[in-house]
Amino acid sequence: MRALVEAAARVLAEAGVGSPRHDATALAAHALGLPRLDLVLAPPVPDGFTQEYASLVDRRRRREPLQHIVGSTVFRYLTLGVEPGVFVPRPETETVAQVGIDEAARIATEGRSPVVVDLCCGAGGIALSLATEVPEARVAAVDASPEAVALTRANGVRVGAGEVRVELGDVRDPALLADLDGTVDVLVSNPPYIPPDAVPVDPEVRDHDPDLALYGGGADGLQVPRAVLAAAARLLVPGGLLVMEHAEVQDAAARAAADATGAFEAVESRPDLTGRPRMLVARRRAVPAVALAGEPRPDAQPGVGDSQP
Repeated sequence: MRALVEAAARVLAEAGVGSPRHDATALAAHALGLPRLDLVLAPPVPDGFTQEYASLVDRRRRREPLQHIVGSTVFRYLTLGVEPGVFVPRPETETVAQVGIDEAARIATEGRSPVVVDLCCGAGGIALSLATEVPEARVAAVDASPEAVALTRANGVRVGAGEVRVELGDVRDPALLADLDGTVDVLVSNPPYIPPDAVPVDPEVRDHDPDLALYGGGADGLQVPRAVLAAAARLLVPGGLLVMEHAEVQDAAARAAADATGAFEAVESRPDLTGRPRMLVARRRAVPAVALAGEPRPDAQPGVGDSQP
């Protein structure tokens, strides 16, 4: 077994896979029907394993995402189902979720049930983490992709998330979650934000994640994020928290877009675990700022989508 895994790791390394030994081990565990494989105490090779394992390794060698092959991925404390056609949750987004979880947990300690919204939910990682880590929260999740909505609902059942409202919707729709206008305590979003000329290098992203989940629209990729800002301005209570992921080169532009709405204060960029500015964090103003004379506050920009790396 160890020899097979080592050989597979070499094949994946030669193919340019970034984590060849991890992926080779994960594929072996999948072929064995195990949640994980300890190579120190590796089991004997069962009949038929070599052929099945070779097929799985070949799929990964051709840069099919590991998560698609094994059918799941880990996000924070949850194991989520993953399907082709829906964006694969990334570890970087766990930091974005953490900011929302901390705020919701703070509200819960005050004896209130925080209302939380996850816009562009993808497979449901943020929404379901909030629902399971802050059980007092009332969580709603929205995505423009029917496949993403169905997968989030299935993942909610899978992880025992309880009552999570999951809806199909367009983030640019001014009537989206209209019944929650002015009542949301925490709004978290990982929208699509890649500019049209910044095609991802990794084949796993470029060839397998849906374009709807990747490209944010407009020359700067911020068309959909601006629509998230407009929705957040409408949905959040005064003092409510907005957390939105963006690319590391978009921090200044994202802050400027938030400031331009006149709806937010304490606007800041925060780093991911590598120190790169990867999220916008802001508070809903108690009283919206008055637009300067001759400079009307921008309306929501059009855009649709689901989550993005």
